Amino acid sequence: MAGALIISTSAPLVRLSEVSPATSALFRCAYAVPPMILLAWLERRRRGPMPRRGMLFAWAAGVLFAFDLLFWHHTIRFVGAGLATVLGNLQVFIVAFAAWALFRERPSRRLMAATPVVFGGVVLISGVFDGAAYGSDPLLGVAAGAATSIAYAGFLLLMKGGSDHAAGSLAHATAVATALIALLSPVFGGADLMPSWPAHGWLLLLALGPQVAGWVLISYSLPRQPAALTALLLLIQPMTTMALSTAVLGERPSLLQLAGCAVIVVGVLYGSRRDQDRAEVEQPEQVPKTSTV
Repeated sequence: MAGALIISTSAPLVRLSEVSPATSALFRCAYAVPPMILLAWLERRRRGPMPRRGMLFAWAAGVLFAFDLLFWHHTIRFVGAGLATVLGNLQVFIVAFAAWALFRERPSRRLMAATPVVFGGVVLISGVFDGAAYGSDPLLGVAAGAATSIAYAGFLLLMKGGSDHAAGSLAHATAVATALIALLSPVFGGADLMPSWPAHGWLLLLALGPQVAGWVLISYSLPRQPAALTALLLLIQPMTTMALSTAVLGERPSLLQLAGCAVIVVGVLYGSRRDQDRAEVEQPEQVPKTSTV
């Protein structure tokens, strides 16, 4: 929950930096690599080296994280920070169904029933039926947001299935993502390698806050609880980001788009509720009833 609250500032910080999507994606990872290496080194001294399998999973997760950030930062440009964060969190459904296939964590009937309802909310956000839709290109924003969710879901599943060395896994994934974003940046609009001040300050805050502190906390929790529960807890992010985007950035989505956000959040909460209950019963050692969850 703490990690989700911290990363909820990601999209507003991207908007405040006022740089291109590829630039913000590159520097949030590049600035995060040195502190992540330090945290990974401290973790290695305490717990020993990461297993080889964990490193391979982290490298693969880094590839997906690069695409996640590149698509998501474009989504922010097309529909704003708040709506982009809601669209990027459709991963809860992808994670739940993929976890069924990979980890035998069967999704509930509630989640299956909620799936078409949630995607109805996505249609409302897209502005297809709304002449007053917020954003420079809401339809393209929905497409980029869907691509974000797919990459995000794969990243979460790989991090869950890898090593329980949270800092080491994230350090490897972040380093791979940095290199791949730099390589792919010309395809995604190009990155400015010398952004001016105060852009550097916002990007540094983005790296040290959401990228390092937020994701270290989330990465620590991923191997220790069911995938569907993690995805549910990450819904704190879009709800908090919507509030921040309205208060700080002055974003004003249309009524239909806000209705779409409400449909998505309510649908995901309804669909994931039984998964959480069953996880607490079947896996008490992973999610103790005395925990803050």
